[in-house]
Amino acid sequence: MLAGVSGCGADAEPSRDSRERASAQRLLDRQADAVRDGSESRYLAAVDPRAEGFRTEQRQVFGNLRRLPLTQWSYHVGNVRPAGKDGGGGSPSRFQADVRLRYQLRGDDQAPVSVTEKLAFTKRGGKWYVSDELPGSDRQLWEQGEVGVVRGKRSLVLGADRSREDLDELARKADTAVSQVDREWPRSWPHRVVIEAPPSLRDMARLLDAPATSYEGIAAVTTGEAGEQTKAAADRIVVNPEAYGDLSGDGQQVVLTHETVHVASRTHTSGATPLWLSEGIADWIGYQATDRTPEDAAAELVRAAEAGKLPRELPSDRDFRFGSDPEELGRAYESGWLACRLIADEWGKDKLFGLYLRLGSTQKSQGAAVEEVMRSELGIGLEEFTERWRAYVRKEVS
Repeated sequence: MLAGVSGCGADAEPSRDSRERASAQRLLDRQADAVRDGSESRYLAAVDPRAEGFRTEQRQVFGNLRRLPLTQWSYHVGNVRPAGKDGGGGSPSRFQADVRLRYQLRGDDQAPVSVTEKLAFTKRGGKWYVSDELPGSDRQLWEQGEVGVVRGKRSLVLGADRSREDLDELARKADTAVSQVDREWPRSWPHRVVIEAPPSLRDMARLLDAPATSYEGIAAVTTGEAGEQTKAAADRIVVNPEAYGDLSGDGQQVVLTHETVHVASRTHTSGATPLWLSEGIADWIGYQATDRTPEDAAAELVRAAEAGKLPRELPSDRDFRFGSDPEELGRAYESGWLACRLIADEWGKDKLFGLYLRLGSTQKSQGAAVEEVMRSELGIGLEEFTERWRAYVRKEVS
């Protein structure tokens, strides 16, 4: 009797949410099997036959997935919500669900990547179908056009609506970037990078879930959270085709090497690592293989010197925000580069890396950690270092 009252007995009828969740899970399990087996007909059998536009999109998505070197593809259905009733007896005919998609690229991802999809489900003729992907879903490159895949010696390049020539060139430069980082970065890392090349700036912003204005003038961005565990799932270097395309060949190489440093260093980067150091060391390694001088590569600081307005403080983390004034952002990056260049010139690159690695391993706040580690590694505090940096910048760009 108690079991019957509480609804926990063996014969208790499942709730509507649990029934819908189970239906969605079975449907998506069949679709995942179709992805792994390469069956387009079974993949599209899960898609609403009346949702013509969505079916067309999903046919292209399936074709793109067939080109990816996938070793895993699975779904887990989470929360479900009602989304309407049929026109007859009032029983639910539509619902929405939050779904976690897990996938893994062979040889490139250390663990499965997890992304969120918000899907609509519709019941027709007694059968449930996926009928739409809703706003709030994580956007993926394979939803942005026809995907091309190029595997370099130490890279995987994925491009949507990009020419084979473009992707081959990206792979060549990515392979070079990995080699350049290997020559400098002192810790173990996967020694591979994955590049995503979307069709446009707007598509890049959609991949990163941000306004397009945030990335105007930004040639590339590396995803992945600083300080994640050693076996973090994946990093992606996402290229802005507009800003990257405006660069010279040497400039493109510096950008890809810079972003590859972020891939290599992420697990040794923490909240105590100031952005002038993490961005500066990426530029320092990026410029190592070039003959670029500060007069060549620090245009914003050169202009500031000519105007008598050189910065007096190292850039704050706020100064590196995307979407900031381009000239201010340029001065922040150039200032960080010259700070790292100063350390390498005056104390040696081992001290530069020692400073970085010790800050990446500390649990202290940034202010206290920088002061303590700088005194330990360089023998001076932040105030004296800032004075020496100001003099160094003045000498190099004036």
